[in-house]
Amino acid sequence: MKKTIYISLIALIFSTIITAQQVDFSAELRPRYENKHGYQTLLKSGEKGASFVSQRTRLNLNYQQDNFKVRISLQNVRVWGDVGTLSAQDNLNSFHEAWAQFSVADSFDLKLGRQEIIYDDSRIFGNVGWTQQGRSHDAIIAKFKTSENGKLDVGFALNNDSQAGVKSVYSNVAGYKTFQYLWYHTKMNNLGISVLALNIGIEYVAANNETDINYSQTFGPRVTYKKNNLAFDAAVYLQTGKVITNTLSASYYAANVNLKATHTFNVGVGFEYLSGKDTNDTSTNLKSFNPIFGTNHKFNGWMDYFYVGNHINSVGLIDINAVISYSKDKFSTKLVPHLFKSAANIYSGNQKIKNSLGTEIDFTLGYKVAKNIQFNAGYSQMFGTTSLEALKGGLSNKTNSWAWFMLTFKPTFYTSN
Repeated sequence: MKKTIYISLIALIFSTIITAQQVDFSAELRPRYENKHGYQTLLKSGEKGASFVSQRTRLNLNYQQDNFKVRISLQNVRVWGDVGTLSAQDNLNSFHEAWAQFSVADSFDLKLGRQEIIYDDSRIFGNVGWTQQGRSHDAIIAKFKTSENGKLDVGFALNNDSQAGVKSVYSNVAGYKTFQYLWYHTKMNNLGISVLALNIGIEYVAANNETDINYSQTFGPRVTYKKNNLAFDAAVYLQTGKVITNTLSASYYAANVNLKATHTFNVGVGFEYLSGKDTNDTSTNLKSFNPIFGTNHKFNGWMDYFYVGNHINSVGLIDINAVISYSKDKFSTKLVPHLFKSAANIYSGNQKIKNSLGTEIDFTLGYKVAKNIQFNAGYSQMFGTTSLEALKGGLSNKTNSWAWFMLTFKPTFYTSN
């Protein structure tokens, strides 16, 4: 009798757990071939391009029970051949994400741990999904539902190099010592409005040999409008404060219009302005806008000449671009031409030269091979100018191009409902 009771009790507990929770275990394998021939900067005389294969492998575990969520994403990023075939060690593993979220109240969630932070079009906060490693932050975010269509996120981060009990200067390996931000979004009919205010602190050693933190601020609104086949978005961000000991004053303006011409065909035009600093300006003041944590590969040409590990605190950028895209069934393709100019003046010696930096043409296509398999490929070419040579060096008359193709596998090993 007791045995029957115990079995019934265990069965009841087990069934309760199963019905109260959801578990998903999935993976992502993404090998990508690239041929870089003047990628990010113009090829110099005597230089040749390079080809390689990189790969991202992720194991993703999602768990949800009642008002509690957990996500763990283990990641391995490598270039084929960077570890010996008989190697006993692999130091390329990391946790891309490891966070927990729970509901404190009906309209208040708390999320903390290693996590991706993505807002709006990813211009200021993005996960940089194109790069094999991606971007994630160690942070805590308070999420409030302010109304039926309104939400407010308040984020905080504090970084250190170790658990040492003695204060030392942070290496700023994350790019900042601390940040605090507020992001609000609401939607009214066809209109969407977002407001972001971000405060970033960087630690440094001051002149008196004491550690100090100075703060810079990025803030501004973004609006979207969509009705029928027409979509519009625009954003304005300003930057002020100090980066270490340098005073910052910079600005950003952008607008895009897209038209869905048919069920399969889309066209659009866009404009971006990121402020910069004249090359002959010898002051220590910072006048160049920095997209900070944005997914910069998404903007200003896919060859990453601007703001992907480069072009920070430079002459800024004006980007006039167009988008022509087609998609039907499993196939998609896109053509994106860019016309680049500097936002500030460029000087060669004492002589001011043209601010035209060149034209880039980006082309990509995609095909959904199966439910969890996607194929993508692309080709880009930069037609640079002598002004771009003055900024980056290299030769604009060389064929500066980039070609790639990539397979993405996203199997789901297990899911419970």
